[in-house]
Amino acid sequence: MQVFERIGRLMRADAHGMMDVLEERSLLLKQHLREAEFALAEKRAQLESLEESLAQVKEEGQALEERVAERDADVALALANEDAELARFAIRRLLPEREALRGLLTQAARLAERRDELRVVYERQEKQLVELRPKIRAELANPVRTAPSAGDSISPGFVSDEEVELELLRRRDDSNSNRSSGEASPCGG
Repeated sequence: MQVFERIGRLMRADAHGMMDVLEERSLLLKQHLREAEFALAEKRAQLESLEESLAQVKEEGQALEERVAERDADVALALANEDAELARFAIRRLLPEREALRGLLTQAARLAERRDELRVVYERQEKQLVELRPKIRAELANPVRTAPSAGDSISPGFVSDEEVELELLRRRDDSNSNRSSGEASPCGG
């Protein structure tokens, strides 16, 4: 009777171990989903920040363009009145602003490029998350499966009843085909 009790205890321990694995798996799935949502939210915040920075740089650029146009007009006016000293004064004010404008345009181009790259990554990950959510919900809704899928954490010794039946049918089929051809059975029977 002790043998049967031990077998019963082993089966219960195996069942408890399976439940622990399944519960751990559901916790991991939920955690991965939260991490994916958090990563996407971070990218959205980065994207919004880039958009704000780009808008600010463009606004500063427009104001600087207006000042550069005014300085150009001042230089043109001084030259029209043949006042070289005043033209030099206006050029001294114009050149740094023109250089600052070039810098802002370069900065705006870099920000726009980073924004576009991040937007592509964000949209791809958002699509993946949308596709992942129903899969995880389905997996969480059906935690008990008859056979582990590839990559599961279930011990390698677990074999479903269906897999055993299929192997038995294969061997019977092999045995019958070997007998009909006069060969010895590979499984010894």
